[in-house]
Order: sequence, then structure tokens, then C-alpha cells
Amino acid sequence: MIEINEHFLALQNNYLFSEIAKRVKAYKTEQPDKKLISLGIGDVSLPLPQAVCRAMHAAVDDLSRKESFRGYGPEQGYDFLKEQIVEHDFASRGVTLDKSEIFINDGAKSDTGNITDILGRDLLVAVGDPVYPVYVDSNIMAGRKDSIIYLPCTAENNFVPALPGYRSELPESDPALPQGSPDLIYLCYPNNPTGTTLSKEELQVWVDYARRNHSLILFDAAYEAFIQHEEIPHSIYEMQGAKEVAIEFRSFSKTAGFTGLRCGYTVVPEELVVKTSGAKVQSLNQLWNRRQSTKFNGASYVSQRAAEAVYSPEGRQQVQDNIAYYMANARILRQGLLACGLKVYGGEDAPYLWVKTPDNFLSWEFFELLLQKAALVSTPGVGFGSCGEGYIRFSAFGERESCLEALGRIHQIL
Repeated sequence: MIEINEHFLALQNNYLFSEIAKRVKAYKTEQPDKKLISLGIGDVSLPLPQAVCRAMHAAVDDLSRKESFRGYGPEQGYDFLKEQIVEHDFASRGVTLDKSEIFINDGAKSDTGNITDILGRDLLVAVGDPVYPVYVDSNIMAGRKDSIIYLPCTAENNFVPALPGYRSELPESDPALPQGSPDLIYLCYPNNPTGTTLSKEELQVWVDYARRNHSLILFDAAYEAFIQHEEIPHSIYEMQGAKEVAIEFRSFSKTAGFTGLRCGYTVVPEELVVKTSGAKVQSLNQLWNRRQSTKFNGASYVSQRAAEAVYSPEGRQQVQDNIAYYMANARILRQGLLACGLKVYGGEDAPYLWVKTPDNFLSWEFFELLLQKAALVSTPGVGFGSCGEGYIRFSAFGERESCLEALGRIHQIL
């Protein structure tokens, strides 16, 4: 008899964005003549930068000629891309990395979900609440449903989660952390969904905590390129000692419009080691390399040449122009929503706005109001966790005209 991984049965019936798509489809069926505006799922609206497109065409030409054809590439990614990443994303900020610490992937979502393949099942996991659903669902799939600590991120604490107690300081009877302090900590900053950030001082506190407690931080920096203020860190490796306790995930999806092209990377420092049950020291870099070599054949040559072009002078300018467009959208949305009397968070160093629903509306109730009365798609905050109840997330990745029209529709119904 075939058996299944029954941990999948512990997942919610519908992934958040699948449920949104279901409701939107029903609305379109009932209201086929209505012009629907989507400020929900964070997909980009601007086309790929021209420097990227030219690089892709050249890469395809390479594959069409015998002398330049490439078949299977290295599972870890091509050096031509990793060298650009090391120089422009890290060395430019005073962070020293070796290209052996960079692993190219087909988008950050894959690796954030797969990284726990190299970790033990019996781990206590800490996530912020609200949280990007992949962090939670991937751990439930791995059998850790009852080993997840939710750290509230609310307006009252400025959406900065409080540190869990240190293992040595926790009484066994502590009901908040019955199994001790976390082994694995997920941090996403700039944050999805709240659009908020951590200062260098706040992030250093988390690094110090992890070093003291022998925890591992999984740091999702997919939105770092949208940071506008100098005091906000772009990488966790700007923090002292972070290479000893952190894995970082990056993506070209929102930065350079690669949502359909697919390319990103993960950084696993050589200094990052853990003790096994036999008290031996094991390199996570080596383990991840072994995992990738077994389960992943690498991102395509074409997509990696496209990503390389992001770092060319022309590519950097075009990417910055796109980011400036989206962040201008965020400012317009923020100002317009505030003018409607709503409480708005984020949207200053990230392309997401976290909006308190008015009149004690629940998240899905306000989602339906916006959909039915304004033909506007948002993302219900409760879909990101219980602390997201009473909030809606808006994305600034739409077209400018759509953002302006959406504000007009919201103003009419409030």
C-alpha cells in the first residue's frame, strides 16, 4: 500500500494566494464587464530591463552555436554571475564573501522552502507573525507543525518581534516556550508582508542572540534593493558575527523583474558550522552543496546571463529606474491611503503597505468589500498569521495609473 507524507494533511486547505485567485475568478465570472485592479499579489508590472533582454538574446545565440553551446552547468551556478554578486552586492558594502559561498537558484522561494532539508526534524522554529506563508508551510511539511513559535509583530511593538528567552534562562514550565528557545529563526527584512524594516542595532541584537543561543537565522533579504534610508542594513552580514549564524536569501524577481524568468541566490558562509549529535562539527556550506548537487541541476544558462547583466552599468541604472518607479507608487499609495483616514505602515523602504482595516472589519471582510464595491484586489492580512487579522496588504508593483485609480475607488467607498 502506498503511504503519503501525512504532514501535508496538516496544511491549510488553500494556500493564501490560491484562495485569493479563487475569489477573484468568481468575481470575474459574476462581473465580466468590471475593470479589476490588482494591488494584491506582489507580481511586477514593468518589463525586463533592456540590458537583461539583450543578454538573454546573446545567451540564446551562444546555445545555437556548437563552439559556444553549454549543456548542464554547475549546480551551484556559473562563476561569471557569482563573481558579480560578490563584488556588487557584498564587497560594495564592506562584506567579504567567496564565490564558493554563493549558490544560484531558480528564485528565493525554492531555497527558503528547501533549506531545512539539511537540518534535523526535531527543531524549534521561530517565525514572526504575520509571516510569509512559505516559512511555516515548509516546516509543517517537514513534520514541525507543533514546534513553531510565533513571535507577534504588531503596531504596539513597531512590528519588531521580541526576542524569545534564552534556553538557559527558560523555566521548564514556561507556557510560552514549552520546549526551550528556538533553534531556527526566520527573519525577513524589509518585511513581507508589513513593509517594515530593522535598524542595524535591532538586527545586531538578533545576531548576538543567535550566537549566544547556538541558533541559526534564515534571513530573507529579497526586498533589500528597495531600501531608501542609509541606516537600514541590506544584508545580515553587515552585522558582526553574522557569518557564524546566518544564511541569507536574495532574489532578482522583484529587483529586476525576474518573476517569470526565475533566478536568485542563497549565501551559506564557510564559517557557518553546527555540531552533530556526535558532537562533531559539520559545515552547512558543504551539506547544502551536497544537497544541491543531488536535487538541483542549476538555474538555466540563459537566466544566469540575464542576471549577470543586472550588474552591468546599463543594467544597474535600468534596475534602479524600475525600483524608483515602484517606490514612487508606494509613496503615492501611502499618501492617498493616509488621506482616506487609514492607518498605514511600510511603503517607505519596501514595496508593500500594511493597512489597518477601518471600522473593525476583519481582513477577509475588508478584502470582500474592496473586491465587490471597488473591483480592487488586495491581500488579507490574516492570511499571513493571526496577528495579521484586521490588516490588508497592498502591493506597489502595479502600474501608476492603476494605483491612482485604486485610490479614487477606495476614497469613494470609505
